[in-house]
Amino acid sequence: MSELKVDQLLIIGVGLIGGSFALALRELGIVREIVGAGRSRENLEKAVALGVIDRYTENFPTEVENSNVIFVSTPVLATDRVFAMIAKENYRHSIITDAGSVKGCVVSAAEKHFSSDYCGFVAAHPIAGRENSGVGAATGDLYAGKRTIITPSNQSGDDAIETVRQLWESVGAQVSQMDAFTHDELVSASSHLPHLVAFGLVNYIANHSRSQECFDLAASGFYDFTRIASSDPTMWRDISLSNADDIIRELKGYINNLEKIISQISQGNGDQLQEILNVAKVSRDYYLAQWTK
Repeated sequence: MSELKVDQLLIIGVGLIGGSFALALRELGIVREIVGAGRSRENLEKAVALGVIDRYTENFPTEVENSNVIFVSTPVLATDRVFAMIAKENYRHSIITDAGSVKGCVVSAAEKHFSSDYCGFVAAHPIAGRENSGVGAATGDLYAGKRTIITPSNQSGDDAIETVRQLWESVGAQVSQMDAFTHDELVSASSHLPHLVAFGLVNYIANHSRSQECFDLAASGFYDFTRIASSDPTMWRDISLSNADDIIRELKGYINNLEKIISQISQGNGDQLQEILNVAKVSRDYYLAQWTK
């Protein structure tokens, strides 16, 4: 494996995900210069002040030609527009990757805008994050020990795949690979559903007839369960709309499971109710032990 070096990295979207990627690579000395781009000048100025990026641009297409790697870390619904802007420039020598939580629409956007013989696009999803957002939340160890899924497409050449894999492995991620649509189906249950359930629960309590009293009595269980409802609403709006079919299927399945619990409670079936609870506890305890190894 050759030594990984990047002359210029362009990060479009310098928030928690993009900023943490930049910090980790900076600490390793892999990138000579990191250029940031985004909608908020204030956030970009903060990124420079924090040492996350070297400089920023408010017109990122002018940096495409000089960037060896372009990392797109925007809300998913913005990806199509970003790719369209990149495609107008001399991008063919660059490796382009992303960090979106939905991959099918990202791969489709790449196929729509980039040349069919371009082999430098590699979609990826780092399964890491926190409820806080913005570059101020970025940390160099965000990806250490976390999974990153690479979802190659027809535009992913072997060299580009290997470079993206090395970049993620260098920041401590455990990299695996699958096709984009399998990815979207699986994360709709394991990631997208839990976030929407957390948002839904807090929304329900916020609109409860005795909302303030409910919040006043909330304890650690409520705060642990709903922590991720403090995540960026724009990001989760885009994820929900971009992976709608898979998410709707999982939401309906979850509602059906809740209906079973309601049925056991309403009928006073303690044994059956306890069996549901036992399966949940045993399953969580088992997988928690695997996660913490």
